[in-house]
Amino acid sequence: METTTVKKYTFKDFSSDQEVRWCPGCDDYVILRAMQKALPEMGVNKEDVVFISGIGCSSRFPYYMDTYGMHSIHGRAPGIASGVKLANPNLSVWIITGDGDAMAIGGNHFIHLLRRNLDLNIILFNNEIYGLTKGQFSPTSLVGQKTKSSPYGNTQPPFSPGELAIGAHARFFARIGGNTPKEMTQLFIEAEKFKGTSLIEVLQNCPIFNDGCYANVTDKAVREDKQLHVEHGMPMIFGKERDKGLVLNGLKLEVVTIGENNITQEDLLVHNAKEQDPTLHQMLVRSEYPLVTGIIRGFEDVTLEEREASLTAEVKANSNFSKTDDLFFSGETYKVE
Repeated sequence: METTTVKKYTFKDFSSDQEVRWCPGCDDYVILRAMQKALPEMGVNKEDVVFISGIGCSSRFPYYMDTYGMHSIHGRAPGIASGVKLANPNLSVWIITGDGDAMAIGGNHFIHLLRRNLDLNIILFNNEIYGLTKGQFSPTSLVGQKTKSSPYGNTQPPFSPGELAIGAHARFFARIGGNTPKEMTQLFIEAEKFKGTSLIEVLQNCPIFNDGCYANVTDKAVREDKQLHVEHGMPMIFGKERDKGLVLNGLKLEVVTIGENNITQEDLLVHNAKEQDPTLHQMLVRSEYPLVTGIIRGFEDVTLEEREASLTAEVKANSNFSKTDDLFFSGETYKVE
């Protein structure tokens, strides 16, 4: 069996010579550097990496990566990336998209990619605003949020990317704050290892049009008390003092304090990202306090490529035809003089 040696890379090998043109202070810089640091740890050859983006601030991403890439059209990155992956299943394919690109004009493509479960990865930059077109409300903007297109307050309830994804049968969903590069880098590595469609939602601050949209949960001063970073097989503990945790009280999650009311660590829920039933994963996605980050769901299933390959092999095995001419001359024929 032929083996391929993967060159040892550094983050510089994945940095292009293009000037990065995002606004100062944007979390996009953090995501870019996290990806450039993660790729050398993935064991993938540089020439096998492809980034496909749609339209938006995030969609400039392929220019800044020294890999193959395509800056495609609004909302259609999933369709184009699907074609790339099906044409060459050996590629490591990444979709770079935003909350507007993915869940507004691209909503249909987004949910069906998750449903089909191709072996590729999606990074969703969610800043709850349209940044590139100067601050209109997006599908994740909050009710009452004042924007360029809702000066009196947005009246449309927002999508939750995680709820939408799990409802579309996503097998892998993770969430991370845009100001946590170390954890983000590790999530990118884990997403690449996962066989199937992986979706990582990055809570990304837009310092120009929606500054501080996640400050109440992502600021360093409050992060430990407001976020629960889950790990598979580990108890759900959070807080600066590591004294808070989650238990299941009936059909609801409840925050408890270790040491109060005879609560011990053994009473806390243990995270099972690999559980096929998404009920608890959906509850974790919907939790507002604590906000749950990390790999919330990571259930491996048959991929679309595997289903297609299996069906093709079955049809070939049962077919009376081995080449096109067998089909053309299988019935009545006539000759044109």
